[in-house]
Amino acid sequence: MTKLTDFDAVQWRGQDDHQHSTQVKTDKKPRKPEGKLFKEKIRKRRIVSEAAKKIIQRRRFATLKKLITARGQAYVNEYRKDARREINKAREAKKAGNFYVPEEPKLAFVVRIRGINGIHPRPRKILQLFRLRQINNGMFVRLNKATLNMLRIIDPYVAWGYPSIKTVRQLLYKRGYCKYHGTRQPITNDLIQRKLQRYGILCMEDLIHEIVKVQKNFKPAVSFLWPFKLNNPSGGFRKKGRHFVEAGDFGNREKYINHLLKRMI
Repeated sequence: MTKLTDFDAVQWRGQDDHQHSTQVKTDKKPRKPEGKLFKEKIRKRRIVSEAAKKIIQRRRFATLKKLITARGQAYVNEYRKDARREINKAREAKKAGNFYVPEEPKLAFVVRIRGINGIHPRPRKILQLFRLRQINNGMFVRLNKATLNMLRIIDPYVAWGYPSIKTVRQLLYKRGYCKYHGTRQPITNDLIQRKLQRYGILCMEDLIHEIVKVQKNFKPAVSFLWPFKLNNPSGGFRKKGRHFVEAGDFGNREKYINHLLKRMI
């Protein structure tokens, strides 16, 4: 057995250390590129951000749902109180031997029933102002001195009257569309909030209340609506060339507009 010299021992140890260091280096995993690490970091941040947004939206939706439900119930109670008040006033007047005259209606619904053949430019312009460009188009109108004068001019071309709360609700829920970016869209609470939230109108019941009570934001609420496109009434019209009081169709029907709209919705 040969004895290792000092030089051989040092050389052998050096070779052993070199092999060990090479093995350690090869065992390490390769480092990911900086670009890939940055992309993963951005992706993780996006996931966290989206999860936080979903939580906020869920909480906001729950709060909004409670608010909408509370408002709807408050409106129902208000309508019931108003109806009860009218009945009580009529009873009190009857008891005293008088007649109770309710206040003048503030809201009308106007339906166009005739075309453009032989129509004078003035009533044609008024029909355009009311956005009644086609037969069976309908729209809500605030009643005041100016609109009453215009309704008298277009009387032979329209049927109009005073809609009930039930009729207004049916019109909006069944036949209601809104104007959104110049297009005709079905009415949803989301679209109402986008267009009318600055006026305090958040849902369909808010919109109904604003129209029925003819409040200060009536104009933007009605401008938000697309003109109603109604069907021909079941059974058809009787006589478009005669006034309603003469067993015809055009003119002011007062509360009987509800019967016509029921056949057209």
